[in-house]
Amino acid sequence: MEMLTEYLANGFMVMLAISMPCVLVAAAIGLVVGIIQAVTQVQEQTIAAAPKIFAVFLVIIIGGVGFIKLLTNLFQEGAALAFNTVPKNDSYVLPADYYKYTTPFEGEMKDKFKNQSDFNELMKNPGKVPFIDKAQKIKYDPAPQTPMPKGNFVEINKMLGR
Repeated sequence: MEMLTEYLANGFMVMLAISMPCVLVAAAIGLVVGIIQAVTQVQEQTIAAAPKIFAVFLVIIIGGVGFIKLLTNLFQEGAALAFNTVPKNDSYVLPADYYKYTTPFEGEMKDKFKNQSDFNELMKNPGKVPFIDKAQKIKYDPAPQTPMPKGNFVEINKMLGR
């Protein structure tokens, strides 16, 4: 989890490093043009747009190679993290057939049918599930989840005994 947050923070820093020069140049040009318009008392809105567009275009042309290198390094780091680091870390990846060989919620179903001597008979007749008493039958609601939900990180570690 720490790797993911570190990579996201790195991505935000790259985003700021690429966008900040463009934003600062546009703000500086806007300030200079605003001061010139105030001094000359020419209040035309379109005068400020052309120098800003031209200046931001120049910043992108001049810093473009550096911006591309920053993005390429971020992508290579993410690919190395996704394909080399995460699969080798046991706490992040489970085998594809994990649930085939385990029963993760086996301890929760104990004493469900206390008064039933033959559990196999219940499994053969799934539509005729007996209830212990009438109050339990009234309280019975089917589970809102899928039959075999996937556990979160803490539950998976608990199942694996870590």
